[in-house]
Amino acid sequence: MIRGENTAKAWEQRKVNDVASFSKGNGYSKGDLSETGTPIILYGRLYTNYQFVIDEVDTFAEVKNGAVFSIGNEIIIPASGETAEDIARASAVVKSGILLGGYLNIVHPYDSINPMFLALAISNESPQKELTKKAQGKSVVHIHNSDIQEVNICYPKREEQDQIISMFHNLNNLITLHQRDFDTKFMKILREILSSNL
Repeated sequence: MIRGENTAKAWEQRKVNDVASFSKGNGYSKGDLSETGTPIILYGRLYTNYQFVIDEVDTFAEVKNGAVFSIGNEIIIPASGETAEDIARASAVVKSGILLGGYLNIVHPYDSINPMFLALAISNESPQKELTKKAQGKSVVHIHNSDIQEVNICYPKREEQDQIISMFHNLNNLITLHQRDFDTKFMKILREILSSNL
C-alpha cells in the first residue's frame, strides 16, 4: 500500500493493554445451540468458520442468565483450543446483540484503534507469534486476557488504520466475487460431465 502524505507519520508501538479493555464470554457450549433464537458465537468456530471480521452469525441459542452480548466493534480471541496457532487469532465482531459464549477473551479497543485493524494486527506476524508463545497446555492449550494484554502491536493514526481496513474489505470482496464465479463455472462443468456420462 502506498502511504499518502497525510499518513506518513511513524507507527506507534504499544501493548494491547494500553489500547483496550478486557472481559470474558460466559456459559454456552455446542449443546446449547438451537434452530432459532439469538445469534451466538462459540469459540471453536473462530478458527473454523470465521475470518477477521464477523458480521453474520449462523448459530443460535436461547438467552440464559448471565449471558454476555456483543456491544459491537469488540474483538474476540479463543481462550482454548487444540493448538496455539489455532487460537492465536482475533476476529472483530461488528454487530451488537450477539451472544458471546464461554472460552472467549473479549477485547474492547479504545477509540484510537479500529477494531478490525486490531484483529488483523493480533492475528499476524510478530503479535501472533508472541501470543502463540504465551499459549499454555498440552492436549488443550489456553490463552488468557492477561496474555493478550502483554502482546506488542504497531499501529498508525486512526485515519490510516481505517484506510488499511477499507483496502482489505475491497480485496476480500473481490476474492469473494471471483470465488463465486469459479464455483458457478465449476458446477456447470461438473453437471455437463455428469450428464454426458449418464
